[in-house]
Amino acid sequence: MTVKCFCMLLRINIDCNGCYRKVKRALLEIPEIETNMIEKKQSRVIVCGRFIPQDVAIKIKKKSNRRVEILEIQEMNSNEDDNKNNNNAEYDDQKAVTNHWTVVATQNQIETCPA
Repeated sequence: MTVKCFCMLLRINIDCNGCYRKVKRALLEIPEIETNMIEKKQSRVIVCGRFIPQDVAIKIKKKSNRRVEILEIQEMNSNEDDNKNNNNAEYDDQKAVTNHWTVVATQNQIETCPA
């Protein structure tokens, strides 16, 4: 089975700084995750990378000992051949989603953590 590139929005209860550190440490320990963003006030986490979404959610739950709920999964095209064959409109749509998350991050003062 080939692993595809996904962006996944999760809800994880982050009540205090200790919970935040647990989640941050769990995300950094998972090698499949390329980038992550933690929305502390809204208890949401966005992770992107080459992984199987359900497996990563289970790993985060086990490592952080916090309840993890998958809110949204979005598949991203990562193969160069696919990008050459696809329309530019589809590629622009994918960029718009990423930019939307960046705007949300700026408005809510979210801390970002590079993987």
